[in-house]
Amino acid sequence: MSLSIDLPPVGPTDLPLSLLEMGCSGRFELITHPQPNDQTLYPQSTLPHGLPPTSVGLETEVERRFLRDPAWLPIHDTDCLQVFIPKGLIHILLCYNTGISAKNSMSLQRPPNPNPSESLRGSNTNYPFLPVTYLFPFTSGLLTVPPGLKVGMDFSDKGLNGHALHDQKYDSPSTPGTTSTEKKDGGTTKPGKGHEEKKRWAIPVDITSPCDDFYKRIPNPAFKYPFELDMFQKQAVLRLEAHESVFVAAHTSAGKTVVAEYAIALSQKHMTRTIYTSPIKALSNQKFRDFKTTFGDVGLLTGDVQLSPEASCLIMTTEILRSMLYNGSEVIRDLEWVIFDEVHYINDAERGVVWEEVLIMLPDHVSIILLSATVPNAVEFSEWIGRIKKKHIYVISTAKRPVPLEHYLYTGNSTKTQKELFLLLDPIGNFQTKGYYSAIDAKKERTSKHAQSFGTKNASQKTTPNQDRAVWLSLLHFLSQRQQTPVVAFTFSRTRCDDNARSLASMDLTSSGEKSEIHSFFQKSLSRLRGGDRQLPQILLMRDLLKRGIAVHHSGILPILKEVIEMLFSRGLVKVLFATETFAMGVNMPARTVVFDSIRKHDGTGFRNLLPGEYIQMAGRAGRRGLDATGTVIILCKSGVHDMGDLHVMMLGKPTVLQSQFRLTYTMILNLLRVEALRVTDMMRRSFSESHRDTQAHEQQIGQLKQTLSSLPPLDTEGQLSDLLPYYYTVTELRITAEALQCAVLGSVNGLKALSVGRVVVVNNKQHFNALGVLLQVSSDSVNRTFTALVICEKGNEEGGGDNPNASAFPHLYNTALFLPEGPCSHTVQKLKLQDVSAITVKTLKVIPDRIIDNYNKRQQPRFRLDPPGQAISTATQELLRLAEANPGGVVTLDAVNDLQLKSVDVVEGTMRLRVLQDSLKDFNCIHSPTFSEQVCFLRVQERMSVQEELDKLLFLISDQSLSLLPEYHQRIKVLQSLQYVDNSGAVQLKGRVACQISSHELLLTELLFENALSPLAPEESAALLSCLVFQQKTQGIERVLAVAQRIGELQRDCGITQTAEEFVGQFKFGLTEVVYCWARGMPFAEIAQLTDVQEGTVVRCIQRLDEVLKEVRQAARIVGDSVLGSKMEKASLAIRRDIVFTASLYTH
Repeated sequence: MSLSIDLPPVGPTDLPLSLLEMGCSGRFELITHPQPNDQTLYPQSTLPHGLPPTSVGLETEVERRFLRDPAWLPIHDTDCLQVFIPKGLIHILLCYNTGISAKNSMSLQRPPNPNPSESLRGSNTNYPFLPVTYLFPFTSGLLTVPPGLKVGMDFSDKGLNGHALHDQKYDSPSTPGTTSTEKKDGGTTKPGKGHEEKKRWAIPVDITSPCDDFYKRIPNPAFKYPFELDMFQKQAVLRLEAHESVFVAAHTSAGKTVVAEYAIALSQKHMTRTIYTSPIKALSNQKFRDFKTTFGDVGLLTGDVQLSPEASCLIMTTEILRSMLYNGSEVIRDLEWVIFDEVHYINDAERGVVWEEVLIMLPDHVSIILLSATVPNAVEFSEWIGRIKKKHIYVISTAKRPVPLEHYLYTGNSTKTQKELFLLLDPIGNFQTKGYYSAIDAKKERTSKHAQSFGTKNASQKTTPNQDRAVWLSLLHFLSQRQQTPVVAFTFSRTRCDDNARSLASMDLTSSGEKSEIHSFFQKSLSRLRGGDRQLPQILLMRDLLKRGIAVHHSGILPILKEVIEMLFSRGLVKVLFATETFAMGVNMPARTVVFDSIRKHDGTGFRNLLPGEYIQMAGRAGRRGLDATGTVIILCKSGVHDMGDLHVMMLGKPTVLQSQFRLTYTMILNLLRVEALRVTDMMRRSFSESHRDTQAHEQQIGQLKQTLSSLPPLDTEGQLSDLLPYYYTVTELRITAEALQCAVLGSVNGLKALSVGRVVVVNNKQHFNALGVLLQVSSDSVNRTFTALVICEKGNEEGGGDNPNASAFPHLYNTALFLPEGPCSHTVQKLKLQDVSAITVKTLKVIPDRIIDNYNKRQQPRFRLDPPGQAISTATQELLRLAEANPGGVVTLDAVNDLQLKSVDVVEGTMRLRVLQDSLKDFNCIHSPTFSEQVCFLRVQERMSVQEELDKLLFLISDQSLSLLPEYHQRIKVLQSLQYVDNSGAVQLKGRVACQISSHELLLTELLFENALSPLAPEESAALLSCLVFQQKTQGIERVLAVAQRIGELQRDCGITQTAEEFVGQFKFGLTEVVYCWARGMPFAEIAQLTDVQEGTVVRCIQRLDEVLKEVRQAARIVGDSVLGSKMEKASLAIRRDIVFTASLYTH
């Protein structure tokens, strides 16, 4: 029996609950008030249009059902599982995602550094990110058995059916560097043939072809310019839009910055980052100001300044980028472009290596923009970068100047002669010899009048200050009348810059309006300085000069003053600027006129003429785009007119080529040794100095040679033939020794005397084997000397038709038996080269050369061919035959030492060695073997060995042993091992980790630190002591530092490094020790300037660099765990960071 109770279905009214969703956060609230009957219980929402539809996406469904369901994973279906891993990827897969971090992995997959203070500049315990050039560095030296285990893995290619690993090229899904057209053409390449081998990485772009569809191809550019772009700029922008790397070589002020600006705009559009590197800190500051006004989101990183480091565009010096790369900075992840400005700085002997290191260390995803002055080998340089980065570099170079230049000579020196200006080079580039001779005449006329009144006197090269003053006054009056200011006067000496400016006390080039503008700007700029600092002599002098429109710019000027001068100059308020060469370096401050005080400069070793590249760089400052039709360049002829050849070379010569200045530094070695996967030899191999090594082409040839070698029949070296190879080596050495001796004999006076008409010689070449001949004529050409000789031969072999099988086996070296004809004896008259004469005998014959040659030539004509030979030829032939029959074993030859009197060591040793080798040949067993036939055996071995030698040569070329810097690397490693920076296996020790922190003089500083030399000193004393590392001028020394320096110098010498201990110690100068000590004690700058004759600007730069050294020592002390020294260094740093020395740059405000 069943009881059924009918309950009504539950309706919405039974549960008076409602849900309210709060925003999009996924939070719900329960509402318990009763609902009206007619409303269904749907969740209410505070979203304006209710909840969005929530149907499950197809992708999610597929992922859930097929990709995440273990049953579907391929590991369960072992029958059809096929996974192919290219050899190069094994190590990446093996260590993929196993607790990776910045301390153990170079992968971009590693988690970001959690320490915010380390994310910008990285840490020297971080691994760098993997550079593209090192993608597969493991070509040799792989262990097959792990340490401690008995068995291991075989990585060789044998036994791989289906896939031969070396045919597989690992390609990233789509490398930005293959454009769509290349993929079309070279998409399917047969393995082995290699599309890659023929690939040119540098692609010159034709900037003459019009680019009409530019705006079609880039409808909405990342950056709009208010002017029409030049052709080369458009081409560069097109390449940047395609994410390609470019090398732009153009003259100063041609508009290279446009390319940089476009890249920055692109990266802002893509929300990535750009790094702009410059060689000089001052240039970084200026670019910061320029880009800040254009883009806003710009940061600056220099040794002592860090502004908006989170910005999308960072401006820094190349050294800082290098340390960021070595220290695995997080900025590198988001980096899209690195812009290298003034790339020709790679020629700098001291710092050029930094550019190469950075280019090698940049990861794969970063594209490169190189901006340079015009250089002749841009394509070669780009080819090197392309090859190491495995990406195309588009080379865009233009020789066109936006403002053409006119070059003049100026000979005036008084009011009367102030208009003596002679055109030397017109805007089209034609050299005007007429102008040159007019200048000489003008100068001569004056000199001759002078000489008439004072008697003749040599016009000395030096001019007196008064003469200089007269020249400058007349020139500047003349230029201001013609309204050709502003003028930059390049003077290659700081004192001469100052003297020239001071000598113009009577000159005033500014109007009253300009004077008040200069005064207010000057006061405003210096308002940040302390009262005492505003009264410095240099500032007062410069204020006086500036008011009259005159200024000086060189490294001795205070940094803040230099910036004031640059800003006033760019406003057109400085009319005449006396500057050294540094003003022309990248600073975009064009003038109306450029004047060269002299064309000779001191380059640290001696005086020399300006190089074409230097002259072009400085002269290029003349002519302001949009303001001047032409720029004027004037060369002063103060003492006399310069040599025409010198002027021609300087103005029209080729600029300096880009050359590698790569060298090994201890910092580089230690930074690379820190990381197991990076090898110093890889860095050396990829340097520009080794760019001639085309490893890829070599490897292709090696493959072909190995194939050839395997296809040759194997050598029979059993039984009696077991010494066949030693026999081959002996004969080869015999041949080389004999050839060297022969060259010595034939190159000597006595040897050539012996080779006179009538001399009997032994001839060996393709046609003859040990045949006797007699010389009939000797050519007078000493370079390619030839001999006409009558040689005996078989009847029928006069023309040399039957090729002598012995020709390449050199049997004449060990078989001296002379040629005897088997049938009737015939003859031939031939021109012999030096190498055909294998021996000079002691015999001579009386011959009548002309008759023999005439008779022989006559019988070469068809109608006289059957005539019998003439009397002279028959006699000579019979004599030679008689001689050969009388001496079948060989004729006595002239001995180089005894007969020809050649007494040089090489010849004497060669002769003795030759006898020993010839005697040793009789002792070989292989020559008695029945299967040993000289020609066949020897040729077979020779064929095999020539391939083997070629192979060995190529294997050597691609090995580390052929690196030019390898010996020095071993020497430096020896130094580091002796000082215990690395252990014997190459692992970096504590001292090495400390040295990694320090950018210059790392060994000396680390040793001072570990010897506790700085601990007993007060902060200001340690600052004073360390000033020797940053100062360049010399005075008396300090014992402790010098002792350590002496020790390191001697150790380097013992390890084979060429630098002497004296040179090493000599780089540390103590001239500013007292100055720095007083400054750290708080003495005002004005009093410090009195303590030394070093110029104020140099002192400031020195103290600024010292601050960087103190920071490095502080970091190093922390690594060692010496907190006392660390805080001492911090105090010292604080003590020197004050007042005028650390005033912020005007460009950054």
